[in-house]
Amino acid sequence: MTAAPWAASAAEIAAIQKAGKRRAFENALRSPFHAPRLKGIDPARLDDPAVWNAIPLMTKDELRTIPAARFYEGFCIGPKSQVVEYWRSGGVTGRPLFYPRSGEDMRHALRSFSRTWPLIGASEHDLVHVSFPLGIHPVASLFARTAEEAGIGTLWAGAGTNTPSEIQLDLIGELQPTIWAGMGSYGIHLANLAEARGIDLSKSSVKKIIVAAEPLSAAKRQKLERSWGAEVFDLFGMTEGAFVSGEGPAHEGLYVWSDIFFCEVVDEKTGAPVAPGETGSLVVTPMFINETTPFLRWQSGDIVTIDAPRHDGSRFGHFPIMRHAGRTIGFFKVRGVNINHSELEDLMFFNEQITDFKAEVHATDAGLDVLKLFVEPKRGVARDEALMRIRDSVMKTFEVTPDIELLEHGTLGLEFERTLKAARFIDKRNQ
Repeated sequence: MTAAPWAASAAEIAAIQKAGKRRAFENALRSPFHAPRLKGIDPARLDDPAVWNAIPLMTKDELRTIPAARFYEGFCIGPKSQVVEYWRSGGVTGRPLFYPRSGEDMRHALRSFSRTWPLIGASEHDLVHVSFPLGIHPVASLFARTAEEAGIGTLWAGAGTNTPSEIQLDLIGELQPTIWAGMGSYGIHLANLAEARGIDLSKSSVKKIIVAAEPLSAAKRQKLERSWGAEVFDLFGMTEGAFVSGEGPAHEGLYVWSDIFFCEVVDEKTGAPVAPGETGSLVVTPMFINETTPFLRWQSGDIVTIDAPRHDGSRFGHFPIMRHAGRTIGFFKVRGVNINHSELEDLMFFNEQITDFKAEVHATDAGLDVLKLFVEPKRGVARDEALMRIRDSVMKTFEVTPDIELLEHGTLGLEFERTLKAARFIDKRNQ
């Protein structure tokens, strides 16, 4: 298969970024949203960090202030005649926006996604079963289209709302795909359903798993690997850009496609740049996919580190390395205690007695907040024992006593199938 075109050296990346930042800035100047924010910024001096850092960060909350009915005239640029498709914005809260994409936008978006296949070592001998949701959210079609362009066989199954999960398991058994691609939470659901049907997915034909569209915790990775008996590759992207970074065979972080996106890490509170390798909030500027939606210094809501390239001898070795740590809005505050979502997820999924779970926080009539856990115990586990172990581990870790409801096998999977992203953490105090 032919390798996807990308910058061949750090020097080439630097040249691309110099021109790309200028192009992104000039496109943003055409947007009614950006224009007043960019007054006084000299486009000829964008390589000066002080000048670039003077550009205001753009946050999700600011984007939500634009009424959906005015999004196209208040933020977007370019005529509608340029638009060839629309992408649904991600996330589980708020009204989604629909981002227009021009033909030129799509060329570069597909260029980014095409890197998936050489990155994970796929070839024309593979068959990829795509279980990302099919529809106006683009990730499934982009994976499938670029796989086909690389000569890789594809099965456009979609998520459970497109092809029922039971049929997906039948197709895996019949067609023998070697790669499964989908959200980690759906991969866990399929594994749970397979177990209920007496199917051992760890003995299936699938040898590699691609996950994206939601954070992959260490516990979730371990559960996927244990259930499927396959190598897991974490890929990271966003509908405001495309495929931004991905994990290679070394599994030592995600290569950042810095010849398509200019990525920064800033202090979450001050917005000031942090030193290389330090944890902070990810800021992304698409340098090409900006003909219709000019995202400039977009603060994505992800907490990451970005290190210098490893120069590991691979074709990706000159790209920086990102490690994803979680979401900025990633905790419940319950009775004065911060309960980090990723820590709670790790705690639950490392427990081999648990098949799946959901967490909610409720306000009671007595004025106290309650952490409620909905848990599916693994088949064959004593329910009283599982409940006691979960309660003890949560109390020990967070010093909060949870209210636990044990569910029948498959209950949460059916609920999660009906959503674009599994809403595993829900604050119901203001509902």
